[in-house]
Amino acid sequence: MIDPAQWPLGPLERAFAASLERLEPAVEAEVLLAAALCCEALGRGDVCLPLARIAGTRPWPELAVALPALDAWQATLRASRVVGAPGDYAPLILDGERLYLARYHAYEAQLAERLLARAEALPEVDDDRLADSLARLFAFNQQRPDWQRLAAAQAVRRNLAVISGGPGTGKTTTVVRLLAALIEQAGNASLAIGLAAPTGKAAARMAEAIRNAKADLPVSDAVRAALPDEARTLHRLLGSRGDSPRVRHDAAHPLPLDVLVVDEASMVDLALMAKLVAALPPRARLILLGDKDQLAAVEAGAVFAELCEGRGFDDAEATELERLTGQAVPVEPPTSRLGDAVVLLTHSHRFAGDSGIGELARRINAGDASGTLALLQEGRPDLSWASLPQAGALVDRLEQGYLAYLEAAREGEPAQAFEAFNGFRALTAQRDGPFGLRGLNEALEARFRRRLGVSARDRWYAGRAVMVRQNDYALGLFNGDIGLCLPTAQGLRVFFESAEQTGAGHRAFTPARLPSHDSAFAMTVHKSQGSEFAEVLLALPDRPSPLLSRALLYTGITRAKRKVELWALPARLAEAVTTRAERAAGLAERLAVCAPAPTPAAPTASAAASPTAADQLSLF
Repeated sequence: MIDPAQWPLGPLERAFAASLERLEPAVEAEVLLAAALCCEALGRGDVCLPLARIAGTRPWPELAVALPALDAWQATLRASRVVGAPGDYAPLILDGERLYLARYHAYEAQLAERLLARAEALPEVDDDRLADSLARLFAFNQQRPDWQRLAAAQAVRRNLAVISGGPGTGKTTTVVRLLAALIEQAGNASLAIGLAAPTGKAAARMAEAIRNAKADLPVSDAVRAALPDEARTLHRLLGSRGDSPRVRHDAAHPLPLDVLVVDEASMVDLALMAKLVAALPPRARLILLGDKDQLAAVEAGAVFAELCEGRGFDDAEATELERLTGQAVPVEPPTSRLGDAVVLLTHSHRFAGDSGIGELARRINAGDASGTLALLQEGRPDLSWASLPQAGALVDRLEQGYLAYLEAAREGEPAQAFEAFNGFRALTAQRDGPFGLRGLNEALEARFRRRLGVSARDRWYAGRAVMVRQNDYALGLFNGDIGLCLPTAQGLRVFFESAEQTGAGHRAFTPARLPSHDSAFAMTVHKSQGSEFAEVLLALPDRPSPLLSRALLYTGITRAKRKVELWALPARLAEAVTTRAERAAGLAERLAVCAPAPTPAAPTASAAASPTAADQLSLF
């Protein structure tokens, strides 16, 4: 095997390997290689290194480095002092055919254990009152079965509910009505209900949607008043401490909540979800809303998608639900121990039966590449396809798309400017390249400066759009927040929509006060999650890319409410539709019906009173 010094590793991987060598000078090269690849896997979003999938392959095609065969590799890892079994203190944990960094093994094992315990602890429910609430609150629905009603029933009857649905399937409608049913269940007792989301924008949208839905509820004024109308980011909720992995609320200092609703849960990574579930009182209800088909979190893990695996109702549960809801419930025995806590909303109220966007989403999720291309050639009014994209023509089109926004920005009214800016948005799959984020933003800004008569030396001008890329807790600005530069009597100010919703409004900052940021006329599909725009233009790279996947394409097109415009070669579209991105993880297996009894995970460094050297290494 080539000298480890010649391996093409990043700085984090090298630092971790060096730490292992200091801890165990005789550590074998095969162990160091596994550790480095485990770090790389984490950077790609994998929770662990799937040894069986990569054993015997060459991790770097340009080097003559071949990984050992699976059996030999596992034997070497088991014999190493820096590798432990589940429950051991060690920098690396070997769990079957998966190798974990210790901290992430603890996150996954503890999350599974706590979710199962929460699912098994059933709350007391007044069935007659619940049946009355469901019949009244969901009387407007004519679909059979009414999955919104069934989702609400499970959220009341369980301490854990996972509700998945695409855009327009009524997740917010469902949650505001199930919260009303929960409040009615409590009678005269008050419930502490929390609303949260991964980003400030998603939290703001959730709070606004619930406030708007209150007025139409067939409930008493007391119930309506008890519904929450403020939402926080998950980091604010937990009390994040800057870049530290520790949070203020944990199992020893739980959140003072009876119910927690988390929107856009598909964006929540494994570490954050583990901390969230640990911080919630054992008897509190947890309701997760999201779309299992969307892109997974930027960080490691695809927790929401894994929770949705193995869903279904057995005979007994289907019979009980039918009695409470009056709905015929399909019987499909779950293969996950959380299966009956998961409900999939299937009817889209946004995309009608003749919707091109809705049909496109269905064909993409089905992996139907030929059907996707055929649909885009039908000339649907809400679909447009530039099948031979040119970079110059794309910039021309984007400039025209933003003209209405530039006009609104010159007026200096924040509400009108944000409405116009959300009327059209350019999305990209990657940051670099002629169809990437950086090139498009640079080209657009150069054109806007010429159009507005602004010097190339002036960074700020009326209409510049920026995205924050670094959390600033003092200012209350967070990664992903969008700001618009607008003229005021005091000069140029950058306005942001309020993230923590105590009412409508915008916050203004001088440009010099902003944390690190980028221009945001074009944004990546990842950064667009949790947002909606009237029209979306999605540009895919002109060359094959590992970023192209079914989830990316689906997420991008479903950001649009009225129209989608695709700029992509047929080959790139077909590659995206047929590529299903899967992250290496073991949560779904731990939750499976046939899963063995879990081995308690060793405490993480953040939970240990006196962490050892091995615990310190688990921070990697």
